[in-house]
Amino acid sequence: MNKIQVNIITKNDSDDLIPVYATKDAAGADLKADILDDIDLLSHESILVPTGIFLEIPKDFEVQIRPRSSLALKHKVTVLNSPGTIDSDYRGEIKVILINHSNKTFKITKKMRIGQMILAPIYKAEFIKVEKLSISNRGERGFGHTGTH
Repeated sequence: MNKIQVNIITKNDSDDLIPVYATKDAAGADLKADILDDIDLLSHESILVPTGIFLEIPKDFEVQIRPRSSLALKHKVTVLNSPGTIDSDYRGEIKVILINHSNKTFKITKKMRIGQMILAPIYKAEFIKVEKLSISNRGERGFGHTGTH
């Protein structure tokens, strides 16, 4: 497995805020809520949750913020702008936008795992204007063109 160095600073020099991969082969590293008091995320509301970490993401990479499947399945709480993108030139605190799709209030607790981050390479497109696009089997057929099930 290739590893890429990502420099990190944590609020109050707290090592327990550093993202951790839950298993050896996990793609995403867990992000924790850096809050002093519990937060009630009301039904159908969204909130910006701080993680207490600041990253120096290598050039030509991004960090993607994604939901934790257990929060989504068990509580209907997910990342609103999933996946969220953190650009390599951003140096502010990493925060996660959580939304509660359930009819119940969800309690966010101190150091709760609220999302996961993926380090991913990025490629820049060179957009070239042409007179027409090549023909494909799909053509212009869009949503639902392959059937409903």
